Amino acid sequence: MLLAVPACLLWPVSGGQVDWPRVALLALLHGCLESLAQGAPTPCARLWYRLRGRTVPEAPAEGGPRGGSFFPVLFAAVLMLPPAAAALVAVPGALLGPTTAPRTLRRVWNAAQLALAAFAAAAVFRVLGGERLLAGSRFPGAALGALAAVLAFCLVNGVLVGVMRRLAGCRSGTGRAGRRLAGSVPPALLHGAGGLMIAVLWQGTYGAFAAVLGLLPLSISAWVSAQGDREQAAHRATVRALVQAVEIKDAYTRGHSERVGRASVLIARQLGMAEERVRTLHFAGTLHDVGKLAVATELLRRNGPLTEAERRAVEVHPVFGHRLVRELAFLGEAREGILHHHERMDGRGYPHGLEGDGIPEFARIISVADAFDSMTSTRSYRRGRPVEEAVAELERCAGSQFDPVMVRALVVAVGEHGWQPEPAPPGGWDGEVPDIPLGVPEPARRLPAQGRAVSTGGGSP
Repeated sequence: MLLAVPACLLWPVSGGQVDWPRVALLALLHGCLESLAQGAPTPCARLWYRLRGRTVPEAPAEGGPRGGSFFPVLFAAVLMLPPAAAALVAVPGALLGPTTAPRTLRRVWNAAQLALAAFAAAAVFRVLGGERLLAGSRFPGAALGALAAVLAFCLVNGVLVGVMRRLAGCRSGTGRAGRRLAGSVPPALLHGAGGLMIAVLWQGTYGAFAAVLGLLPLSISAWVSAQGDREQAAHRATVRALVQAVEIKDAYTRGHSERVGRASVLIARQLGMAEERVRTLHFAGTLHDVGKLAVATELLRRNGPLTEAERRAVEVHPVFGHRLVRELAFLGEAREGILHHHERMDGRGYPHGLEGDGIPEFARIISVADAFDSMTSTRSYRRGRPVEEAVAELERCAGSQFDPVMVRALVVAVGEHGWQPEPAPPGGWDGEVPDIPLGVPEPARRLPAQGRAVSTGGGSP
């Protein structure tokens, strides 16, 4: 039996009546598919976990159109329901969905944020007469109204996110907030198209049954995407754990790994490398010194010269690093970059003495990024070199120590994007001994500049 109340009690713009079973079904579908798209248990599964006394797995969630959220059902509610009823559809999924601590506060905020955005979008749709056009499936009029509703949703959601970030103390500029808002529009438009399809099917001959069938490919796609996101998050967590382990052992180089990864990405993007390889290269640059875990801490922190035997012991750290990560299949060619990042173009590097194009591309990129960050970073015993001086040193050694193509790519990228070295921590380095340049011993200064190695004055070994 149809339960209905005057819609004017909910929102005077809508007119007509509210179909509460439709509201309830849309709310259930939205809550279930939103959780599914984030790789988290659905509300029914969460209830089952609690009934069995088991801990409910949580997955991070934030409001707003983004990868990991699933809004076609919510947008269908915006198109088919009065504004206040559309807002109600957003509430259960947000209150029961996964989020991060403090969970109660975040769930209340997410529910209010999505409800207000859905309310505004539904009101815009009805003001533009979209409801009448949709009832007769008249296009493109209904599609234009749906487009306006999606844009209204993004605008309200973006403003609310900006207000919350401001209240939380985030001081991002207007330009960055505008880029975040613009970035939310493309996925919201895709979800809006899905919502329009659901609304049209729902109002057809087969009603809700056809709409739910239409949701199947969308929900499967969202679930597959969520699994990919979870896998990527696991990969990033693995890399972070390894880097943190290195920094615990060799704290003096804290931040160096991340900066080498960042500089490697600058070079790769300047070369036009495919984005998938750029992500893999970032892993390689960040993990390039993971082999230090297998080197005696006393050698890494020696405040003085190393003997030849000690130097050889440290120079095998790329081999140790390769052994540590060789079972991590997701690293792919990053493993070769880690193994060979101390090779030189003239064949005088280590561990295998490769030369020229025989050195893997990732290793040639990381070699330049590593030396650049080492030269521009401040140490307890010397200030970092200016970027211009570091660039000049790289250019002098291009062809002998470094790949000239990679050096040129870094120079252009730094010129376009700038470079901000990590400053020394407040109060200095708290007595830690300096890291020691452990590359190929530098030839005598009287040799021509093209024949000598970069002296990083404390670079990564």
